[in-house]
Amino acid sequence: MLEFRVLGPVGLWSDGVEAPLGGCKQRTILAALLLADGWVVSDSDLGGVLWERRPPATYQAQIYTYASRLRGHFHGGATITRCGRGYRVERGDTRFDLDEFYRLAKEGQALMRSGRTGDAASRFRAALGLWSGPTLTGVTDALADNERSRIEMARMEVLESRIDADLHLGRHRQLTGELTQLVGAHPLRETFRAKLMIALHRSDRQAEAFETFHAGCGLLREQLGVDPGPTLRSAHQAILADDFAPARPGRGDLVAGPTG
Repeated sequence: MLEFRVLGPVGLWSDGVEAPLGGCKQRTILAALLLADGWVVSDSDLGGVLWERRPPATYQAQIYTYASRLRGHFHGGATITRCGRGYRVERGDTRFDLDEFYRLAKEGQALMRSGRTGDAASRFRAALGLWSGPTLTGVTDALADNERSRIEMARMEVLESRIDADLHLGRHRQLTGELTQLVGAHPLRETFRAKLMIALHRSDRQAEAFETFHAGCGLLREQLGVDPGPTLRSAHQAILADDFAPARPGRGDLVAGPTG
């Protein structure tokens, strides 16, 4: 069975064996067609992401060659089709890690809404586990610049959902180290800082929670010239009012895992 991957090094696998795709241009065409989700990608658009909007006179012939080489690795239901002045991928009965990520994330959100927080946390964790490195590794900068940010944004949102689920399950003590690292890596992202404040407060580390808040306020004013937003302010006010009582996992959450 074919498996396509973009959540890390771009490539395709056949029955667990990675296909030798060669240089970044072939991987760029593969990723561009996969991310188009069945829509046709024109020769001019492919030329743009391959040669930074300055394609050579022979660019269509070169794209044809790259597409032909890719076809040599396709079997088991996937095809690359020439459509007018462009190409598209029909994945058929194959696996695509980005589709799998979105499916697991959607299931996790539905489980959260239905109160099955332990199962939701497992789904979110499985979705995040699909990453094998930085998104779209091995493609041209032009394609990565166009596509990476939206995928990474989705990953951040799922990570935040997983942390919310873990906080709900009473895992605040286990989260403080991870959240401290996340705040260090994303010091201006208020959601991570607010969640760290909550985890610290629930772990009876109130002084550190307030220090985290004031440090965030200082960074926002110094680097962006703004006051903290509602997310950070709400967390601060809730801690002042002691509205964040320590959460404790219920019986079902202690044994929860993936279902289905």
